[in-house]
Amino acid sequence: MVKHWVISDIHGCVNTLKSLIENLVVPSKEDTLYFLGDYIDRGPDSKGVLDYVMYLQNNGFSVVALKGNHEEFMAKAYEEEQQLKSFLFFKQTNKTKEMWLRFGGQEALRSFKVSNVSEIPLRYIQWINELPLYHQLDKFFIVHAGLNFDIDDPLTDTSSMLWVREYRIDPAKIGNRRLVHGHVPVSLDFIDLTINSGSYPFIDLDNGCYMAHKAGYGNLLALELNSMELKVQPNIDLE
Repeated sequence: MVKHWVISDIHGCVNTLKSLIENLVVPSKEDTLYFLGDYIDRGPDSKGVLDYVMYLQNNGFSVVALKGNHEEFMAKAYEEEQQLKSFLFFKQTNKTKEMWLRFGGQEALRSFKVSNVSEIPLRYIQWINELPLYHQLDKFFIVHAGLNFDIDDPLTDTSSMLWVREYRIDPAKIGNRRLVHGHVPVSLDFIDLTINSGSYPFIDLDNGCYMAHKAGYGNLLALELNSMELKVQPNIDLE
């Protein structure tokens, strides 16, 4: 049977990702890998994660890679840096870049071996800008953060898909599909509960991969949507 694996919030932990996919998931090229975004920042090798996901895409694997808020952050910082103008030898401040650097961007820059976001190779920015924000299956709606269910059509609020943290789900507005997302780290026990209990209209798969020293957190997860089988890979990048 074809399998559908969902992986959330890698945050620069490329060795953990490789171990999850190559040792636990072991996908065939008929299976599909769904990535929920936040490939970059916080962990030690953002570039390596992007390279690995691109490698899977370019070598015959079925990959649906969604955009996360950290990718949006970096791409916006890059764009604003390109547009800055110097005035009397003083460069304008890129506030987006300053904020991004405080939320993991410094680690991302180190992985690219550059000192400024403007030096990141353009092909990575172009790849990020082409990422979709959501994907719909028959029974599941897959997105990085969530949706704004306070409006008639949640699909018109693209910002919420990347950034929203608290919301009450109205399944009727997404065709009675179950919402699968990341973005907000939750404990492994809670993730197990949402997967195995039919009473939850959502599954949050973000276990805070980069939170390697917090009890109940620090794992990278892959959920198979047909069987609800959960693969758990402890972080091996931040040991």
